Amino acid sequence: MNFLKKISTFLAKNTTTLIVLIAIIAFFFPYLFAWVRGNIQIVVLAVIMFSMGVTITTADFRLLAKRPFDICIGAVAQFTIMPFVAYFIAELFNLPTDIALGIILVGCCPGGMSSNIMTFLCRGDVPYSVGMSTVSTLLAPLMTPFLVLMLAGQRVAIPTMGMFITIMEAVLVPVLLGFFLNYKFSKSDTFEQLQGIMPGIAVIGFALIIGGVVSVQGARFFTSSLVIFVVVAAHNAIGFVLGYAVGKGFKFSLAKKRTLSIEVGMQNAGLGTSLAMAHFAAIPQAAVVTAVACVWQSIAGTALSTLFRKYDDRKMTKTISVGKKQQVSVQ
Repeated sequence: MNFLKKISTFLAKNTTTLIVLIAIIAFFFPYLFAWVRGNIQIVVLAVIMFSMGVTITTADFRLLAKRPFDICIGAVAQFTIMPFVAYFIAELFNLPTDIALGIILVGCCPGGMSSNIMTFLCRGDVPYSVGMSTVSTLLAPLMTPFLVLMLAGQRVAIPTMGMFITIMEAVLVPVLLGFFLNYKFSKSDTFEQLQGIMPGIAVIGFALIIGGVVSVQGARFFTSSLVIFVVVAAHNAIGFVLGYAVGKGFKFSLAKKRTLSIEVGMQNAGLGTSLAMAHFAAIPQAAVVTAVACVWQSIAGTALSTLFRKYDDRKMTKTISVGKKQQVSVQ
């Protein structure tokens, strides 16, 4: 079990590399991942969300009760900034329906699990990150279909009830089941060891979803127009900036500003991909957009976390250097 936990930790730290590697393998050997589609893909997503649920504790819910204002600010930012930024990008650049639908789907999804990892890496407020992810995930069955209908309903028919059922089955129920098991067996050493391998299982699940998309879309994934990559990158970057700006506006601590930046900028694009393939199969390019977002957000989130850490290290080095100079001058 310790070996599996080490593998899980390794996978969590190298999420981007694994996802890109699986995408390349699926491109050249699509038959290896052709099975990850339809109901199987929904099951994979459910396993990912279950892995999130088993990490949620009653302490996390008590934290939500203690910090309702902070969590409320985060939830409002989550479900306003990214959906409306996606909509305005689509309208401003007059994007075709398939690309517009894809980026709006990404924008309307709740926060992703990887945001918790990125928050930890950049020395952010991890409990706040977990609280935001939990609340946005619990709200997703209602908010995601409603926002997609409001922002993309004029372009394409939106199966809101179908999306609601999919999110309930693949997101809410697995998360609540995971939480219940954690509540019942949290004192068990075996269960605690199982929790340690869940991050790796989640990463493998995301990689499988990407592999399934690439196996179906084939060359479209890597030869998609530059527009898709620009739109995804711009949407993600604006989310990072505006999330940080909201934290600054409410005078949050540095750690919480970083957390809000990452939570707002990084969506559960895996959910968006599953929704695109399950309910918008007639618009295949939408799934390509959401899949590209999965990969790009991992890359950008890792880069942002690294920048934050380097800033801290540089600041600490300067402080130490100044302190030494002051000591020398005093002597």
